[in-house]
Amino acid sequence: MADLPTKAQVLDWIAENPTQTSKRDIARAFGVKGAARIDLKRLLKELEAEGNLQKAGKHYRDPDKLPPVSVLQMLAPDANGDLYARPLEWQGEGPEPRVLYVARGTDAALGDGDRILGRLTEVRADDHQYEARLIRRIGHNPHKILGVYRKRTEGGRITPIDKGADREWQVPIGATHGAQDGELVEAEQASARGKLGLPTARIIARLGDPSAPKAVSLIAIHQHGIPDDFPDKVIVEADEMKPAGLSGREDMRDLPLITIDPADARDHDDAVYAHADDDPKNVDGHVVWVAIADVAHYVTPGTALDFEARTRGNSTYFPDRVVPMLPDRLSGDLCSLHEGVPRACIAVRMRFDEHGQKIGHSFHRGLMRSLASLNYQEVQDALDGAPNDACAPILDEVLKPLHAAYLAVARARDLRQPLDLDLPERRIELSEAGDVTSVNFRERLVAHRLIEDFMVLANVCAGETLAAKRQPLLYRVHEEPPPEKLDSLRETAQASGLTLAKGQVLQTRHLNKLLNDAAGTDVAEMINLSTLRSMTQAYYSPENFGHFGLALKTYAHFTSPIRRYSDLIVHRGLISAHGWGKDGLSVGDIERLDRTAEHISETERRSMAAERDTTDRYLAAYLSERVGNEFTGRISGIARFGVFVKLDETAADGLIPIRSLGSEFFHYDREAQTLMGSDTGRVISLGQRVTVRLTEAVPVTGGLMLELLEIEGDQVKPNTQTRGRGKPVRRKPGQAKAHAGKTARKVSRRRK
Repeated sequence: MADLPTKAQVLDWIAENPTQTSKRDIARAFGVKGAARIDLKRLLKELEAEGNLQKAGKHYRDPDKLPPVSVLQMLAPDANGDLYARPLEWQGEGPEPRVLYVARGTDAALGDGDRILGRLTEVRADDHQYEARLIRRIGHNPHKILGVYRKRTEGGRITPIDKGADREWQVPIGATHGAQDGELVEAEQASARGKLGLPTARIIARLGDPSAPKAVSLIAIHQHGIPDDFPDKVIVEADEMKPAGLSGREDMRDLPLITIDPADARDHDDAVYAHADDDPKNVDGHVVWVAIADVAHYVTPGTALDFEARTRGNSTYFPDRVVPMLPDRLSGDLCSLHEGVPRACIAVRMRFDEHGQKIGHSFHRGLMRSLASLNYQEVQDALDGAPNDACAPILDEVLKPLHAAYLAVARARDLRQPLDLDLPERRIELSEAGDVTSVNFRERLVAHRLIEDFMVLANVCAGETLAAKRQPLLYRVHEEPPPEKLDSLRETAQASGLTLAKGQVLQTRHLNKLLNDAAGTDVAEMINLSTLRSMTQAYYSPENFGHFGLALKTYAHFTSPIRRYSDLIVHRGLISAHGWGKDGLSVGDIERLDRTAEHISETERRSMAAERDTTDRYLAAYLSERVGNEFTGRISGIARFGVFVKLDETAADGLIPIRSLGSEFFHYDREAQTLMGSDTGRVISLGQRVTVRLTEAVPVTGGLMLELLEIEGDQVKPNTQTRGRGKPVRRKPGQAKAHAGKTARKVSRRRK
């Protein structure tokens, strides 16, 4: 009988023969037979306990190395077009090894998120440790779970933080990734059902204490897959950038351009200046300059910076942090129009007549120097006659001409009648520790409208110029509402005693009339929300379908290339159209314009969802100390499972579960958006005033649960009476709808 191998010999065998690592394979290799197999088993257990081996099924392997056949998740191509994959079975203590995917000519095309079974070969390369060949594709984007890990004797469980999640996930011992009890973790589905009937998951990232205030935005970042770390190549490229000089640019440093931003602005990417037009043919006309940071000078096609910017699509803003599209060296420095510092820019000079109608424009690539960095409130105070030290010196020569030009273009805007929704914007105030101190509504100032109107007009100019020069670009498209959503809005208006005309080509002025008719009434907020919900979502497209909401035929985003990739594409288009240099649109930019439009439309929606979820969680944290308190609000949504209420004080949305409305059965009418009690005949509909009690606030999910106390001034008591055998009498759907219609008409007459 052969001698028992040493531990070193066993480890060497496994390293050299990664496909023959079961106990039987090892015994055969060293001639271990009979009773000696017991000693070999003991030796292998010792190696496992010492951390030198890890058992997976019947096989042993070095925990600091990947198995020869492994599950991998494909990553997006890097700036050089190389495909790397993330090893999903890595259990080592050190950093994850890099795996280069080596495709054969017959292999199927793979993309970001694809999961494959790959055959790995260990290599000694500078930038990767393994090379992978495709065995087979096994799926795309496995289900991700974000939740709180609870340790058990055999592995643990994950309680998801999503509001709608109603089940836990089981985590086997070997898939915990070292997570501690109570930690916030990111995991992915491993199988549909485990030993206890629960689906199983493997933890892939540990995110720390879920109750920490600053974990709120971190949760959203991971939950929505927003990239928040820049690759080293990107940082190196950004750090090597030098400020642009005057070469090839117009000298605009003597133009008194100023920036006007929120007081807490993280960057300054647009500047404005206006003066009276000295052209005798344009009496009482205005000239307005809008200068935008020249990001295209620094972020050029084919670079790592460009690849990362396109991948991110846009910056994402949270109350406590920003996930930028570009590294801070650019977004906070070279591409930020700081006061008194020369900065590269692309500017548009616009001419307006005395009525605010645009009569001409031209684009310029220049070098500017901001005269002042101001915030909205101090500009508003100056226009109201109380300038501070920063505004007083430039009040007559800069601020008043800007205001005069704004008044003119505002008249033209009112004639155009863009959609004029009145939806207050929330502002969440945080302490230094990240706790919510207050929830306020942003005040709408003339200074805000001034900048918004000038930015919209600059965007119009960009779209018109590129379209006229037949230069490829990305339009900002907002199509008119679909007929079914308009019908729903029309029914809501009718139930409120208002009218939205039918049988005509819908224009924004028709919707504005509805909004104006509702203004000042109890249904104003409901009509504004219903109008917003009837709108389609804006998106980016290489084709021009117009912008319905702004009532514009041609519109493209030009004014924020620091935070939107769409604007960078438009800047490159302007550079190419004017022959300003070699940093314009590349052939690759043009070839993938459709894909870029689709991608950045998706990243924009992703950011909006992450920002909304973060706001919900902050509001839940803020209200969690007021559970049991009563609040007033208005019904903002009706569903089969309950009623959504928007609270007056914070504009937070909470749910009244249908089970808490009483024991009677409630008929749900999707078209009329109502719930009607089968016994009482009570109709619950959009816009009704309610008083509720907060029964639950869960910061980790952002969920608020409410109890209905009053509706339209009438006290509501739980209905515990039943008929027959304890079951509520249910009207037939047709009867319920007819009764709901009668009640709605009564409600509308009472409101009048």
